Amino acid sequence: MNMKKSFILICSLTLLICFLNLFFLKNICFATSKEAFINNSSSAKSMVVIETTNNSVLYSKNENEKLPMASTTKIVTAITVLENCEDINKEITIPLKATLVEGSSIYLKENEKLSIKQLLYGLMLQSGNDAAMALALEIGDGSVENFATLMNETAKKVGVMNSNFVTPHGLDAKNHYTTAKDLALITSYALKNDTFKEIVSAKCYKIDGNDNCLKRTLINKNKLLNSLEGCIGVKTGYTSKAGRCLVSACERDGMQIVCVVLNCRPMFEESAMLINKAYEEYKKYEILPPYKFITDISVEDGKNEKLRVYNKNGFSIVAKENEVDKYSVIYNYSKTIKAPVLKDQKVGKVEIYFDKTLIFSEDLCSIEKVDSIDTNDKIKTILDKW
Repeated sequence: MNMKKSFILICSLTLLICFLNLFFLKNICFATSKEAFINNSSSAKSMVVIETTNNSVLYSKNENEKLPMASTTKIVTAITVLENCEDINKEITIPLKATLVEGSSIYLKENEKLSIKQLLYGLMLQSGNDAAMALALEIGDGSVENFATLMNETAKKVGVMNSNFVTPHGLDAKNHYTTAKDLALITSYALKNDTFKEIVSAKCYKIDGNDNCLKRTLINKNKLLNSLEGCIGVKTGYTSKAGRCLVSACERDGMQIVCVVLNCRPMFEESAMLINKAYEEYKKYEILPPYKFITDISVEDGKNEKLRVYNKNGFSIVAKENEVDKYSVIYNYSKTIKAPVLKDQKVGKVEIYFDKTLIFSEDLCSIEKVDSIDTNDKIKTILDKW
């Protein structure tokens, strides 16, 4: 009996110790995660948060490190398809090669007929590698290599320099890589395409079946669409080499935020924390409104004595409240100008500085034209004054 009680006591103590260890370990991990969050960091191997007006970086960690990115590759695939396709409602026949791709799938069958639009939904919501292959073969004239060339041309057009794309689906491959910052810039660019934005923000999409196509209901794998205020997409990804990857985008208070985490185990949780933090700490400020009347300039020998001046393009920033005073607007223009003056003629410059660094420059232009007065007009003016 004593041995039985001792055994029960030992087991109970062992369970209690295990419970306490797990409790303290959980709290230590939470504290570490919270500390990293406070320091604008992340457990991700690479991370960046940008606001898309000027693609200004709000938070970052190893944002220029070249890494595999798994199915977040499909962001580039989708925008490349959209920019190289005349009709997304065009139906294509699914080739056998597309059905043989491993990994996530929408279970395409050989000789099925789906539209490019349906395949794009399958690509971005359910992360179909088979959909990626079907699209690449269609847009790349039967060649994945041709399509990869188009993907890299898309990246260069955006201005990214540290990425190279080899596959349309993102399965691990040699020389297939990007950076968190490059991926954020590409996403910022892609979100300007209304069709892309519509697709990645959809929570589900139904493909009606017919004699040539199976019926499918596609569910978006991005959990943040259901849990994060203002979330509009964009794409999840995972391979054993890339780890868990997520590109997310959000719109609130006139600001569009893109967050990229590469190789981040709690990718949904940390992305939500970083995005919420960005909206708490940063606000959008219009430093220079577009089409703003600036001043009047005196006109020499003109039929009008004054010329109105304005700037066409405006400039907004996303900044913390205590940083706004560091921005200054400088106008440079002559006090007078000689006629004739054309409409929209450049007559000066407006420059915006952050501290002493020039960050924006825009021409000042004339709102209307001013003709010169001729000799008869001059004589008449003199006589009128006399």
